[in-house]
Amino acid sequence: MKFIYDVAVKAVNGVLKLYSAMPGNGARRKFSRFVKGRRNLISKIAEEMEADGRSLPVVWFHAASLGEFGIARPLIARLKESGECNVVMTFFSPSGYEPVSRNHPTIDHLFYLPLDTPANAAAFLDAVKPSAAVFMVSEYWPNILMELQRRAIPTYLVSAIIRDDSPFFKWYGSVFRKALPAYSRFFVLDEHSKENLAKLGYENVSLSRDPLFDNAELVANTPWSDPLVERFKNGRKLFIAGSISDERDLKLVSSLANSHPDTRFLFVPHDVSPETVARIKASLKGECKAYSECDETTALSSTQVMVIDFVGALAYLYRYADWAYVGGGFTPLLHSVIEPVVYGIPVSFGPRIHRKVTPRQLIDLGIGAMVTSPEELDAWFRTLCNDDERLARIREKAASYVGKYADATSSILEPIKRDLWATK
Repeated sequence: MKFIYDVAVKAVNGVLKLYSAMPGNGARRKFSRFVKGRRNLISKIAEEMEADGRSLPVVWFHAASLGEFGIARPLIARLKESGECNVVMTFFSPSGYEPVSRNHPTIDHLFYLPLDTPANAAAFLDAVKPSAAVFMVSEYWPNILMELQRRAIPTYLVSAIIRDDSPFFKWYGSVFRKALPAYSRFFVLDEHSKENLAKLGYENVSLSRDPLFDNAELVANTPWSDPLVERFKNGRKLFIAGSISDERDLKLVSSLANSHPDTRFLFVPHDVSPETVARIKASLKGECKAYSECDETTALSSTQVMVIDFVGALAYLYRYADWAYVGGGFTPLLHSVIEPVVYGIPVSFGPRIHRKVTPRQLIDLGIGAMVTSPEELDAWFRTLCNDDERLARIREKAASYVGKYADATSSILEPIKRDLWATK
């Protein structure tokens, strides 16, 4: 099975190179950035790390994309406060690498993750020489993990959910099961994940809270403003549709906007390509402007919807919202519902919530709502749009909820710090 996995990785890499070279839409452009970012990657990493001087221990953090970086960010910030070390951050996707590359004051080195081949794994670790490695959520790269284990480098998995349908329990799962011994400790979000790891023979498991709460609070408490969005809102209530991921998300939120022409809407698509912005505009009846089309002189009094066509500001933009819809809930990849809730606003989302713990908790508390159709989203919104007393109660519940689950960072960092300073 390991041989098949290695062949598949190389085959996918070849297909991506061919696909990304073709002219075409936003998806091809994203794959092109994915391929371009990995050209001569190992040599670039080795050169940059060698220039570092290697006077401090290195902690390597890896996240698939920007959403998972929200877990790593408070861990990195706290780690940098607590002692001398260098932080290497890697991303699999351009949607994580690109926005973070524009501003990463607590990160010493930022790279793409090399493709998971045996040669790349060895060369990457030779170049970085991490004293510890920390992976977010569900990152199981067999060659990299096996090489970390071979070198006895302490390795951690944070905010994991090990479901019954995880690859470890599938007929093809042997290659992933063989990679799991690399993890020195698993930090899981629910008891069922702990039970499933016990079935696989692992007791080095800690039930932890989610650092996403710490990250959301960190963002919410960071001074930040956007004059253009403030002028667009102009003191009125605002609905934010965040991380719109596919046509099903768009159908729900565009229908809501069309049914409530007097409400201002901010649409924040996950893909900010011109094609996506054009589809959003075509779905709306009211006047819609893209953020990039506006400046301080643009008239916005008749604009009902503004589309945010840049990446990286959504967690900050939620501070302007009174209600929110979070996209991705019609796929296995629902985006962060914690980001809006930390501001005390009610949140709605699609039906595929089994991969995460938080959405179900929010439903039980009356803060969140699962919707499957435009009609359900509209009914939810109508119960809230003019009920200021209920919105105030939701703000109180949200504050209590966030307070209960905050400060996961300390308990996760303790074993990492012990291993790190032991290697100095």
